[in-house]
Amino acid sequence: MTRESSAGGTMLFGKEHVRRYQETDGAEGHDWNGTTALILTTTGRSSGLARSTPLIYRRDGGSYVVVASYGGSDEHPQWYRNILADPEVGVQVGAERFTARARTASPEEKRRLWPVMTATWPQYDEYQAKTDRDIPVVVLDPVD
Repeated sequence: MTRESSAGGTMLFGKEHVRRYQETDGAEGHDWNGTTALILTTTGRSSGLARSTPLIYRRDGGSYVVVASYGGSDEHPQWYRNILADPEVGVQVGAERFTARARTASPEEKRRLWPVMTATWPQYDEYQAKTDRDIPVVVLDPVD
């Protein structure tokens, strides 16, 4: 699915974002709506199937940071529930593909990383205000 962006072009969204990102090694979809996105592939905790999701990210040293915001929903996104069941994930950043171990940031890490993530996507603060759920910050540590 694509949507109109405020600039008048198309903005990738959902499965179409994943497909085009993967087909073009991130040439389409990495730079997204004024920020950057990676593709996170988890294993479905019930189905056992690979599930890929485009997520806004930032680097933190050798790791990648994403936010399980789900638009401020009162429930965690499926991808976050999947990493709780199986933290080994696939990550694609541009043309680079690698395996990582996903973990929820500690409270100390979250205090440091939340402002980094809201600087790149200010809506995260709005999402947190919409829910009583503590929105997790997730660290993706590449596996050697």
